[in-house]
Amino acid sequence: MDQLQLTDFLRYRFLAQPKFAPDGQRAAFTVTNCNEEENCYETRLWLWEAGRLRQLTDLGKESRFFWEDNTHLLFPAVRSKAEQKRQEAKEEFTSFYRLDVTGGEATHAFTLPFAAGTLYHVAGPRYLAEGSIDAAWPDYYQMDQAGREAVAKAYQENQDYEVLDEIPFWFNGQNFVNKKRNALFACNIETGEVHRLTEPLFSLDSLAMVGETAYFLGEAYEAKPSEHSSLWVLEGDALRCLNPKLPTLGGQLLAVGGKLLLLGSEGLRHGLNENDYVYTIDTETGCLSLLRAEEENMYSSVGSDCRYGGGEPRQARGEELFHLTTRWGNSHLYRLSPDGSSHPVVTKDGSIDSFAVSPATDTILLVAMFDCKLQELYTYDLASGNLQQVSHFNDACLAGKYVAQPQALRLESCGLEVEGWVLLPKDFDPSKSYPAVLDIHGGPKTVYGPVFYHEMQLWANRGYFVFFCNPMGSDGRGNRFADIRGHYGETDYRNLMDFTDAVLARYPQIDRKRLAVTGGSYGGFMTNWIIGHTDRCACAASQRSISNWLSFYGVSDIGYRFATDQCDGNPFDSPEQLWAHSPLRYAKSAVTPTLFIHSDEDHRCPMAEGMQMYTALVDRGVPARLCYFRGENHELSRSGKPKHRVRRLTEITDWIERYTK
Repeated sequence: MDQLQLTDFLRYRFLAQPKFAPDGQRAAFTVTNCNEEENCYETRLWLWEAGRLRQLTDLGKESRFFWEDNTHLLFPAVRSKAEQKRQEAKEEFTSFYRLDVTGGEATHAFTLPFAAGTLYHVAGPRYLAEGSIDAAWPDYYQMDQAGREAVAKAYQENQDYEVLDEIPFWFNGQNFVNKKRNALFACNIETGEVHRLTEPLFSLDSLAMVGETAYFLGEAYEAKPSEHSSLWVLEGDALRCLNPKLPTLGGQLLAVGGKLLLLGSEGLRHGLNENDYVYTIDTETGCLSLLRAEEENMYSSVGSDCRYGGGEPRQARGEELFHLTTRWGNSHLYRLSPDGSSHPVVTKDGSIDSFAVSPATDTILLVAMFDCKLQELYTYDLASGNLQQVSHFNDACLAGKYVAQPQALRLESCGLEVEGWVLLPKDFDPSKSYPAVLDIHGGPKTVYGPVFYHEMQLWANRGYFVFFCNPMGSDGRGNRFADIRGHYGETDYRNLMDFTDAVLARYPQIDRKRLAVTGGSYGGFMTNWIIGHTDRCACAASQRSISNWLSFYGVSDIGYRFATDQCDGNPFDSPEQLWAHSPLRYAKSAVTPTLFIHSDEDHRCPMAEGMQMYTALVDRGVPARLCYFRGENHELSRSGKPKHRVRRLTEITDWIERYTK
C-alpha cells in the first residue's frame, strides 16, 4: 500500500451543517476543501434529495445558510462589486442571497445593515436576527453614509490603541472584544425596516422560538459578565424579563413540542465542566422544573483534525429531542422523550459529528466518521434501523493508502478503567524495532476515539507506533470521571504513564529509548508536566499549552474563571495551589528536548504560556525550539490556514524524527 503523505489533508473534503427543508423531503449541507494556492478554505452548498447528491453553489464562499421555505435557501455572501467595495471599506452589513434548489442562479434577496449571525423566522417577511455591535456605536445600523464614514475614520485614527475596561477583553478567534456585544434585531425583509431590540450593553447567549414567540438568555454588563443569565421573552416588539437570574451557569434554550427547555448546569457538584441537566421552563413565570438529571454530555467531544464547519448537536422532532452524546471514545445519537427518559438511536463506534432529522419522514441524515474513514454522509432509517453511507467525497483520498486501524487497549490504573488505542506502523514487522509517539488530547474534557486523525496516521505511515488514551479528566464517562479540579497532573498523569507502560508491554517492538510525546491545549499542559516529572521521552512537542496557572488566570480569555475553577483556588487566597499544578514550577527538572508551538492570536492559551516554558528550558541548557505562528489562534491544527497547518505538522514531525530516528 502507498504511504500517506503529510500534505494529503489538503485534498480531504469536510462535511458540515446538514439541515432539512421544512417539509423534510430534502436537505442541504456544506462541503469544504483546502485551497493551498490561496491559503484558504472554500465552502460550497450541496443538496441531498431522494438519495441523490447535487452541488448547488461554486464560488466557494457559502459557509452558512438557512431554509426560507421548502425549495429556497438564504445564505450570506459578498458577490456584487458594490458589496465588495463596502467590504473593503470595512463597512458592517450582511447581504443575503436566495437560491431556488430546483434550479436557477442565486439572486440578491435583502441586505441587513449590521454583521448578522443566525436568522429566526417569525412570520411572513418578519425575522429576528442576531448581530454583532460595538456598544460605543450601538446605532451604527441606523447611520447614513456620512455617519458610517465618521465611524470608519474614528476606527482608523484609533487603530494603534486598545482601551480596555472589562473582562474578558479578548476572545480566541475574535481578538479584542471589549464592549462588543451580540444584539437582537427585528427585521422586515420586504420593507427593509430594522430595529435593535436589546440595549447596547446586553449580550444575547441563546434564543429559541416557540411558535412566533421568542425566548432568549443573556444579560447587560459593564465590567464583567455574571455567571448567571437572565431569561427574556419578546412579546410583539416589547421585551419582558421572565427570570432575572437563572440558577444555571449559562445554558441553551430549545423549543421542543411547543415547550421551552433549558440545558444548563449549576456547577455546584463538578464546576464549570459539569454536564447539563434538562429543565422545562414555565413560559408564564420563568420558573424551572427538572426534567432529567443527565450525567453524560449532550454533544460530541470526539477529537479529530479532519473537520471544518459545525452543525447542531441537538434537534427537536415533535415532542422528542434528538441529541449527540459522547460515550467512552465514541459519539452516538440519542433521543430524549417528553417524560425525561433517554434512548439510544445510532450507537455505531466512531463519531457522529452533526445530524439532521426529517420532520416528515423516518430519515436522519448524519455527517460521521465511521470505520476509521474520513467524513461522509449517512442516512439512518428510524423505522428499520438501516444505516447507509450515501456519499463518497473522500474515497479517492485514501484509496490505496495505508490507514492504521486502531487497536483497542484497556487497563486498570489508580482504580480506574482507562481506554485507549494503538496504531501500528506501516509494514509492521514483529521482528523489528520501532519508535513511538504518545499523543494527548486537549480539554481535558474531550476524548480520543477510534476515528481517523491525520497527524497520527501520518506518523504511523512514517514507521511509528502511535498510541493515545482517555485519562481521568476526559469526557464520555460521566461527571465524576471528568472532574479533576485541584488535581491536575495527579491521577491523569499516572493514567497516561500506566497506559504507556501497558503499550510497551504489549508491543515489545517499541524501542523505549525512542519515545516521543505531544499534545495540544490540555495535551500541551500535560506534555509540559511530563517533561518536568520524567525523562523517559526522547523528545516532546508541546502545542498551545498552559505552563503557569498564575499567569493564565490574567491573560487567557477564560482564565479568570477556568483557572480558579480547575485549580480549585485563586491567585490571592491560595496562589500556592495554582503554582503547585503549574508545569513551570517543575521545569528545573526537565531534560527532554522540546518543541513549542504557539500562535499570536491564541487567546485561549496565549503565547506567553509557551514562552515561559521555552525560556526556562533554554536558560537551563535543555534543547528547545519555539515556532510562533502569526494570524493563527487556538484552532491552528484544525482550521488554521492550509500552509500554516502544513508548517505546523512539518515542525512537529521533523522534531520527533530528529530525536527518534
